[in-house]
Amino acid sequence: MSRIGRKAIEIPAKVKVAVEGRRVKVEGPKGKLDWELPEKVQAKLEGNRLSLSSTDEARDAKAKHGLARSLVNNMVFGVSEGFQKKLEIQGVGFKAVVQGKNLNLSLGFSHPILFPIPADIKIQVAENTQIQIDGADKQKVGEVAASIRRFYPPEPYKGKGIRYAGEHVRRKEGKTVQ
Repeated sequence: MSRIGRKAIEIPAKVKVAVEGRRVKVEGPKGKLDWELPEKVQAKLEGNRLSLSSTDEARDAKAKHGLARSLVNNMVFGVSEGFQKKLEIQGVGFKAVVQGKNLNLSLGFSHPILFPIPADIKIQVAENTQIQIDGADKQKVGEVAASIRRFYPPEPYKGKGIRYAGEHVRRKEGKTVQ
C-alpha cells in the first residue's frame, strides 16, 4: 500500500464531494472538478474524510494509488482555495494586456501574440509585466503558465523574456573584444 495513498483527505466544510463508482466529483466556491479513478483504486467517503484504497498489491496499483490520492487532494484544495502561478516579463518594450478573452503579449516580435484564455482560468496583469494565473485545476494552471512562458523563454545573455516569479536565470558572459 502506498504511504501517500494511506492518508485520508480532509474535506473542508464548504466543499462537496460525491463518489459515483470510480468517478469522483468535487464542488466548492472556486468551481467544479471531476475525475475518474484509475483501475484498481477505490474511493470511500466517510463523513468529512475521503479515503482511497488499492484493490491489488501489484507495483503499478501501488503507484496509481498514491497518484490518485494526490490528484484528488489537489482537486479538493483547488475548489476550496485555488491555485496560482505568477510570471514576470523582462525586456525593454515587453508588455502584456488582457483584452476580453485574450491575453495580448508584445514581446519584440513584428506582431502581437494573442493567447486565448481558457474558460475556467483567470488571468490578471499588473504593471504590464506581472502576470497572475488563477484557477481550480492545478494541472491546467501550470499548463497555461508554461504555454505563455514558451512564447519567449528567458535568454541567458541579456536575461529578457518571460520567466516564473522568483526563477533564477543563469547569465552567460558575452563576447569580449581583444
